Amino acid sequence: MIQVNNLTKKYNDKTVLHISELHIPKGQSFGLVGNNGAGKTTFFNLVLDLIRPTTGEVINKGITVNKSEDWKQFTSAFIDESFLIGYLTPEEYFYFVGELRGQNKADVNRFLKDYKDFFNDEVLNQKKYIRDLSKGNQKKVGLVAALIGDPEVIVLDEPFANLDPTTQIRLKKLMKELAAQQDKTLLISSHDLGHITEVTDRIVVLDKGDVVKDIETHPETLKELESFFTV
Repeated sequence: MIQVNNLTKKYNDKTVLHISELHIPKGQSFGLVGNNGAGKTTFFNLVLDLIRPTTGEVINKGITVNKSEDWKQFTSAFIDESFLIGYLTPEEYFYFVGELRGQNKADVNRFLKDYKDFFNDEVLNQKKYIRDLSKGNQKKVGLVAALIGDPEVIVLDEPFANLDPTTQIRLKKLMKELAAQQDKTLLISSHDLGHITEVTDRIVVLDKGDVVKDIETHPETLKELESFFTV
């Protein structure tokens, strides 16, 4: 589904990301971990053509992302609050995203019914703009909006951050359900090793922009990752 070839990103003379080759097959739940500055968000920004590579390319379903926008039809993401529109209510924002993805208001309303528990009566029908919601509730809006229109590729950067424990548990359940769908390819980054080990099939560790581990998740993965980061 996603192929990375000789991908680098430099700022002045500093290389912040260097991935010679990486393949993420269709249907895989792919995890990305690393300390601050490891290059996780840089990688996702390159996957989404939010920044341009210094060298190399990212190919999404046969489409080179910085040469065509056709991949946007089947790809969605939530990286941070900059993806939101603060002066809209959550409902207005969901309808806006739905329109971009060919969904009318009735379609979106039906979709949102499945997320009543996830919202926990704190997002919809509050008569608040997104900018006035808590960080956690803003995150809920962004995560759910990324699922509108049944995208094939979903990119989520630090989805568990700012969420309360109950919502984190609900999000893990949701991600496992998405991962079980063979037509969904998930790219997820997180500082929470326990959560990401639970919801992904494979984890890549970045360190100073380089891939230093690439492992399929198994019962001992969490211990392996904890050992790596405590050396």
